[in-house]
Amino acid sequence: MTIRGFTIDGFLIALVLVVIAAIAFPGPGESGGVLHMDAIATYGVAVIFFLYGLTLAPERMHAGIRHWRVHIAVQLCTFVLFPIVVLTLGTPLKGFIPEEVWIGFFYLAALPSTVSSSVAMTSLARGNVPVAIFNATLSSLIGVFATPLLMAWFLSSTGVGMPLLPVIGKIVLLVLLPIIVGQIARHWLYGWATRNIKAIRLADRAIILAIVYNSFADSIAEGVWAGHDVSLIAAIIVGVIALFFIIYGLMLIPCRLMGLNRPDTIACLYCASKKSLATGVPLAKIMFASSPALGLIIAPIMLYHFCQLLIVSVMANREGRRAIAEAHAAA
Repeated sequence: MTIRGFTIDGFLIALVLVVIAAIAFPGPGESGGVLHMDAIATYGVAVIFFLYGLTLAPERMHAGIRHWRVHIAVQLCTFVLFPIVVLTLGTPLKGFIPEEVWIGFFYLAALPSTVSSSVAMTSLARGNVPVAIFNATLSSLIGVFATPLLMAWFLSSTGVGMPLLPVIGKIVLLVLLPIIVGQIARHWLYGWATRNIKAIRLADRAIILAIVYNSFADSIAEGVWAGHDVSLIAAIIVGVIALFFIIYGLMLIPCRLMGLNRPDTIACLYCASKKSLATGVPLAKIMFASSPALGLIIAPIMLYHFCQLLIVSVMANREGRRAIAEAHAAA
C-alpha cells in the first residue's frame, strides 16, 4: 500500500490483524488449541532459519568486506551500545513497567540488526548497499549466540535466570543447524529458491505471524495482559521511538569522526539502528517458550519494528530524493 510515495509494508498490517485476532479469539491460537499453533511455531523456527540459510548468498558480502571501520561501528552498536543505552536509561524506570516488558526492552537491545529492510532502505536512500548486506548478514550470524549470551547475563543479574546450556542446545538444533543445512541445500536448490523467492518470503512471514498469534493468545488466555490497558502500549511506543533516535543520534558521532562518505554513513546508520523482528520472534520462542508472558516480552521488538520501518522509510525517501537532485545538479 502506497500513500503519497510512502509505502506501508503489508506485513505490518498482518501483524496488527494477528494481534487483534489473538485478543478476539485466543482459544484457537493458544497452545493445545484446535489450530495447534504451538506445534507450528515450534517446528516453524527451524523452517525459518533453513530458508534463511537457503537464501543467504555469501558472495554478496564480498563487495562490502573491506569497509572494516563501518563493520566494527555497526556491530559494536548492535551488541554493545544498544544494551548500554537500555540499561542506562531504563534501569531508573523499570519500577514503572511490568517486569516482562523490561525484559523485552533488553531483549530488543540484544537482538541483531535486520537484513532485508536495512538493505532495502539503504538502497532506497542511495547508500552503500554492499556494506549494508555485509553488516546485516554478519549481525544475524553473530546474534545466534550473542543474543542468548546477553540475555543469560541480564536475567541472571536480575535474579530471574535462564538455563543457558539447554537454550544453546535448542539454538544449535533449531537455528544454527537449519542455517547450515540451508547453505548446503543451496548448491542444489539455488535456482528454485531464486525463482520462488516471493513464496519463500511469504512462508517465512506466515510462520512469524503464527508465532506471534500463539504468543499473544497464550498471554491473553493466562491473563498476563489483565490489568494493563492502552497506556502500557503507548509507553512502550514512546520508549522504542526514543531509543531509536538516541541510537541514531549517537551513531552520527563515529560516522563523522571516521570521516565516512554519504553512502557509507547511510549504510552504517540504517544497519546500526535496526533490530530484527524476523530473528527476534523465533529466538524468543526458543528462549522463553515456557513463559506465558511471551506476548509481553516480544511487544517491544514488535513495536520497535513498526516504528523503525516507518521512521527509516521517511528518511530513506528523503535521502533518495536528495541524492537524485544532487546527481542531476552535478550533471
